[in-house]
Amino acid sequence: MIPILILAAGESSRMRGRDKLLEIIDGEPLLRRQVRAAGAAGLDVWVALPAPDQPRVEVLDGVAHHPLFLPGSSEGMGGTLRDGVAALPPCSRFMVLAADLPGLTTEDFATMAEAVPQAGGIIVATAASGNLGHPVVFDARLRPDFAMLSGDEGAKRVVRAHKSKMRTLALPGDHATRDLDTPEEWAEWRAEQD
Repeated sequence: MIPILILAAGESSRMRGRDKLLEIIDGEPLLRRQVRAAGAAGLDVWVALPAPDQPRVEVLDGVAHHPLFLPGSSEGMGGTLRDGVAALPPCSRFMVLAADLPGLTTEDFATMAEAVPQAGGIIVATAASGNLGHPVVFDARLRPDFAMLSGDEGAKRVVRAHKSKMRTLALPGDHATRDLDTPEEWAEWRAEQD
């Protein structure tokens, strides 16, 4: 079973008091929907969360996952990735997901789970247009590269370092790229769904 690290420890700072990962889609909070869909695709779900008493923890009750409360999350994305990847179980490859992509489906996760990177390689999901997005599948030999991350830098440093072994996999529409960070973006997206 391939582990997936879902990054859900951020502050939703651009939402002006709302939590984007708790926004309701089809009757359930986005974070719960992502975890459920990843699990339904056969992935072993690990979720980086901000703190045990945070509302995001409560919405995951009853959904199979491994919660991770990581000290490095207070640093930003780099700290979350560094500590989160270190916490994953032994594996030949692993997946990383930014949790705020509401278009992703169980089928998208299954497509990515079937993708096997070459030795030391990476597979990045793209929009149909070719723009790079999430999830990203990493060969486990790249785990030491994540140990070097810190602060608010994401995995772009790791991807750049191994660009020659990167390939892409297109998911439908903008599933891999449309993240919603502000109330206005959520309102626009919801209007499109009606």
